[in-house]
Amino acid sequence: MAEFAGITALDLGAGALLGIVILLILTGRLVPRSTLEDVRAERDTWRTAHQVSEEARLAALRQNDELTELARTGVRALDALPRPGEVSAGVEDQAEAP
Repeated sequence: MAEFAGITALDLGAGALLGIVILLILTGRLVPRSTLEDVRAERDTWRTAHQVSEEARLAALRQNDELTELARTGVRALDALPRPGEVSAGVEDQAEAP
């Protein structure tokens, strides 16, 4: 039999044991199995939702990286084009040649 501070469960009696059970219920250490299963199911649902969210976030991040690289390529291509009103050395030579 379990003993706590020199007192066994038989010494306490039914009233004390009922009090201990009520105390365990009120502090949340003793819950019905259905409540425990509901909490576990909800936990699993949130865990799955978090994993899906993380996968979507990583996919968006990869796509963002690709779009940033394409934007840099576009900027380099536009910078390589001559500006309006400017004449580059290669074009000037061709314009003067008959």
